[in-house]
Amino acid sequence: MNTNDFPAIPLLEHRPYDRIRELYLFQEPMLLDAIRRRDRGEARRIINHVLVHIYSAGEERSDLLKGLLLELVVMISRAAVEAGALQSEVLGMNFRFLTELADIDDDEDLAAWLRKTLENVFSTIERQEDFTPPLLIGKALDFMRTNLHRDISRDEVARHAAISPSHFSRLLKERTGRTFSELLRQCRVDLACELLRSTEQSLAQIADTCGFCDQAHFTRVLQDVKGKTPGQFRQAIPSKHPDTKQTHRHTRRARLVRARM
Repeated sequence: MNTNDFPAIPLLEHRPYDRIRELYLFQEPMLLDAIRRRDRGEARRIINHVLVHIYSAGEERSDLLKGLLLELVVMISRAAVEAGALQSEVLGMNFRFLTELADIDDDEDLAAWLRKTLENVFSTIERQEDFTPPLLIGKALDFMRTNLHRDISRDEVARHAAISPSHFSRLLKERTGRTFSELLRQCRVDLACELLRSTEQSLAQIADTCGFCDQAHFTRVLQDVKGKTPGQFRQAIPSKHPDTKQTHRHTRRARLVRARM
């Protein structure tokens, strides 16, 4: 959604803060998403749009808007940690910036402070290039595992985890050594093997549950990954019941003992 889509609601002359907060709440999800995707340009654009409306509030804004900006910085910091910034570094940076905010009264200084905060947050994120945010990757993997029954794309999973598709691919490769397609196939195989072990479902049912095109495709993939067809894999699973021949031998021996008594 474009920031220009924000509905035009006239400012109340005696309560300009309400309009600013309304805009802030409208923009917050898009700003969070931009920070998580490390899209510095989009985050700047949203911040600048908010600043324009802050200026429109006139002289009534000072103390109220400082409270709003505190809330905004906390939100930005939370998104930064999810995107890979070190929490300790973000907290230290915030303490310094919030101390500075208390002494700011000038319009230009206020805008400069907010922009500097945003730029420093992005710099903190970028210093952690080798860090893989476990929260976002875990969220992506959970989404994959719960949607194996249908056709899902890399872009859809990345969107769900609020990561850009290219960044998501890089993180997967670094963390798992696999591409998205390879990891998705492995998730499907893992679930299929579990169902072969623990259920009596037919091979066609398992193929459908795990998102394989059909039973033939399921067979080809499992044979490629495990070296066995689904039927061979299931047959190789140790039985949970005692061996029938062994049971018959025990029964026969018991009868002979009783006969001698």
